[in-house]
Formats: sequence, C-alpha cells, structure tokens
Amino acid sequence: MADNIIIRVQSPDGMKKIPSTKRETAAAFLKKVAKEFGFNTNGFSVYLNRNKTGEIISQNKTLSLLKIKHGDMLFLFPSGSPSSSGEVMDTVEEDEIDQYLAKQDGKIYRNKDPQLCRHGALGKCVHCVPLEPFDEDYLNHLDPPVKHMSFHAYLRKLTGGADKGKFAALENISCKIKSGCEGHPPWPEGICTKCQPSAITLNRQKYRHVDNIMFENHTIADRFLDFWRKTGSQRMGYLYGRFTEHKDIPLGIRAEVAAIYEPPQNATQNSLELIDDPKAAAVDEIAAKLGLYKVGWIFTDLLSEDTRIGTVRYTRNKDSYYLSAEECITAGYFQNLHSNPCRLSRDSHFGSKFVTVVATGGPDNQVHFEGYQVSNQCMALVRDECLLPCKDAPELGFAKESCPEQYVPDVFFKDKDKFGNDVTFLARPLPVEYLIIDITTTFPKDPQYTFCSTQRFPIENRDILGETQVSRVFYFHQNKSRLFFFLIIGLLLDAVRTSNEDLAQTWKKSEQWATIEQLCSTVGGQPSSSLGYGAVGGPSVPASSSAMWSCLHCTFMNQPGTEHCEMCSLPRS
Repeated sequence: MADNIIIRVQSPDGMKKIPSTKRETAAAFLKKVAKEFGFNTNGFSVYLNRNKTGEIISQNKTLSLLKIKHGDMLFLFPSGSPSSSGEVMDTVEEDEIDQYLAKQDGKIYRNKDPQLCRHGALGKCVHCVPLEPFDEDYLNHLDPPVKHMSFHAYLRKLTGGADKGKFAALENISCKIKSGCEGHPPWPEGICTKCQPSAITLNRQKYRHVDNIMFENHTIADRFLDFWRKTGSQRMGYLYGRFTEHKDIPLGIRAEVAAIYEPPQNATQNSLELIDDPKAAAVDEIAAKLGLYKVGWIFTDLLSEDTRIGTVRYTRNKDSYYLSAEECITAGYFQNLHSNPCRLSRDSHFGSKFVTVVATGGPDNQVHFEGYQVSNQCMALVRDECLLPCKDAPELGFAKESCPEQYVPDVFFKDKDKFGNDVTFLARPLPVEYLIIDITTTFPKDPQYTFCSTQRFPIENRDILGETQVSRVFYFHQNKSRLFFFLIIGLLLDAVRTSNEDLAQTWKKSEQWATIEQLCSTVGGQPSSSLGYGAVGGPSVPASSSAMWSCLHCTFMNQPGTEHCEMCSLPRS
C-alpha cells in the first residue's frame, strides 16, 4: 500500500488526480492520463514543469526513477495547443499604446513625509516607498475616486508576486458547448461535464480597458448635435481618433476623439436604425492613413424641455437607467467586432477598447456626454447570443433559456435581499448595471485640432437637411498653404497627418494636382445646379470633359478597372 501514490495533472480544461504506484512505468501512466482526459496516445504531451520542460516520454522507466512523488503536479498540453496559462504569445501584435505601457515602470512614487519618515535622503520606509499601480487605497483617495484600475495595472497585479505571473491567465468566457466530445450524441440528445460550458456569475469588473475619453475640441461635438437641433431626430456616429496614455491614472489609457463619421441611418425622435454603408471600408482606410482609427461610437438621446432657453430633459439617472439593455447589447456587439489584441490570452485577444458615448440631458438640464463600456462577461453573452432585452423595462436584460437549437449556461448575479443578506438570483431578468463600466468623458481646456480649416466641409449622409457634399472636392485656405480634400490620399494624407506644409507643397506640384486643376478649369466655372449627381453624390461630367475625367477615388486609389467606379458611379478613365 505504501507504493500507491496520487499524481495531479493540470490541463487547459482543469486538473485531475491520477492514481498510480511508484513502480508503474511512464508508458503505463501516460495511458491512464490519455484515458482520463479523453485523448489518443499521441494527442498530448506531459511535462514536469509549466514552461514545457522535462517532458515525460513513454518509456519503461518507473515513476520513482523519474523522481515523480506522491502529490506532484504535472502539466498536460494538447498537441497543437497555441498557448498555456501564463505563457506569453510573442507573435501577437498588440496596439502601440499597449506596447508602450508594457515597458513603463508604472509605480506611484511618493516624496519623503516630513512628519512620518525618520530616515536619510536615500532611504525608504512604508510611508514613502513607491506604490504599485493597482493600489486600491491610492485609487480610492484620488479626486474623484477611481472605481476601476487600468487594464495594465490589472496585468501588473496578475503578473506580480513571487511567481511573476506563472499561474496567471487571461481566459475569454465561452457560453458554447465545446466541440469534439465523442462520448455521447450531440446536443440536445446529450451533454457532459467535459463539453458543458460553466455557469456564469456576473461580477462588477474591477478594471477597464479605457480610462478616459477626450474630444479634441467642442466643435466636433457641436456639429454632431446640430442634426438633432435641426430635426429633433436622434443621431449616431463612429468616433475616430487614437489611444494615448492617460497620466491621471497609473498606466491608464485615453481615447482621443478627432472626428465623428455619421454612417447612413434612419432616425426618428425615439429610434435609430443603421443602414449598410458601402463606403465603410474606404472611410477606415483613409482614416488609417491619417493615423486615426475607430475608437468608439456615439449616439444622442435628447428631448427638449424648454426650447426658449435650450434645456433638455434629465432622463438617464439612478432612478431609471444609464444604458438600456438594448444599448448594452449593441455596445457588446461593437466591442466584439473590435477586440483588443493581447499576448497573455491564448485566443490572442482579450476585451476591447471600443467605447460608447451617450449625448443626453444632465442634472442641470444641459447636454452632457457620458462614456461607457460593457464588461467582458457582457461581451461573451452577446457574442454567443445568450442575452436579450426586455420589452417593457429598458433597464433589464434577460438571459435566454436553453432550447433544442442552443444550450445556454445558467447566468446568476448577487444582490441583497430585504434583510441585507447576499442572495444569488437567476438572471431572468438581469439588472444591466452589472454589465456597465462608466468612463469619464472630457474636453480639454486648450482645444486641439487634428483637422483645422476656416471653411466647414459638409457632413456626410445629411441629405435630409439639404446638406450635400457638393462637387467641389477640395478647399483652399486663404493663404493657399494647406489642402483639404473630400478624398485625400498618399502624399497629401501624410502632409495633413503631420501638418507638414512642405510636403503639401510637394504634392501641389505633382501630377495628381495637375489633374485636379485641369478638371477645375473644365467644370469649375459651371454652377453646381448644372452638374448632375451620381448614386452617391458624385458629379456627373459634361460630355466635353468625359474623356479626361475620373474621380479622385478612381485616379488615386488605383481601383481595378471596371466599367464604373463604386464610389461615384462614373465611367473609369
């Protein structure tokens, strides 16, 4: 009996205890492991160490000779497994801001306290030693207090300590049945503990991927609000900008908004419906060449209270809701589309930096901009189609029930009963406050401008207001020093992105500019009313100039030669 031992085997799916003996061979032991975990004999490898060193080979050596003792932990990795808990995936290209923050010290340095510190100038004590970026007492004593640590502070907390994150892992939640389980018929005829997704208990997320949202200037927001002011209908737009360091919070990230793109949409006073946007890919491409990326979305929820003084109703508050369940689901959908690359996740992504901004009435009955994200748990529920809105209660969601077409794991949340005790409830219905993370939204004291022009270019997709992007495809400053184009590409994009006037002048001397000047000399003198428009607002060209004409998209984007350009519906040159 003294020869009997228990060996623990840790796999990506959990740990199991394998009974064995000291005299058992490694080959016989590996067969037991294969049977217990449901692998064939060549479908996995077992190691003495988590970093995949000390592999146990199928051989006739006994476990005692391999120095495997009672209670030892071995580590199993399936063949082809891309990563393991705590293993860094160096092939994942993270965002620039993540790469930058990963190299920063992140510690919170404090000066010597003249009353409490009793040491020399070079010494340190508990009253002045640097704090870790995830220190909760420090975050709670900031003004205003910070409820959520930054994501990179959370990573430092996971990877800190004596083990240096050896056992840390960023696991994306899955609400779907694992595929490949052959021990029973597929759902709904069968399910087992190996393939069944775990139940989910919703917790308020302790970290957030973005710590601040900042619009570069008030003009960006004011022009977006003009649509509501003129029509009374709500409006939605995508936020384009960049992610930078937010220095008010240790290792924080800020989403800086430089522009708002308003896609095609149908809007009323109480609803918004997005329409397929054929130009979405072109917008993203041009923005990327300007150093801008889609960082979030914004929508209005405004009702006038007194038009004489310009006040709006205060409708979103603690007595109603901050985001409705339907808006949470939409935010989760967008966040899943724009997942966050992460080297510490075996899926190569974890969470999202995509933010949600609501323009709504505040306590002072003025327009306020409120920023949010939804939690990673909400993203998983939305991705796997497990969450529904409630028709008559916008502040409540509803976790779907299992059906023959889909197995849905149980979803719970904790709350206090009337006696003050913590009680677990089934999430049918579910208060969406468990899914929401609030983000401070600000405007700088000194306005910033990625795009500066004395003339305002018409905003896209506002035909209902009679505002169209007319055939003039460019603007001059009065000093003719900087060019602004409806479609700007290549060298000119670099000039705008870097505010390089010499580069703009170089572009002015190029063949592209000569083509535009020739176009202007041909059609520029005609009134816009004499020019027809194509399907998307492109100018139809008089017969006299049709031989030389091709739109900027055709000429400069080097699109494949087809009969007509998808951007302007004109014949290719």
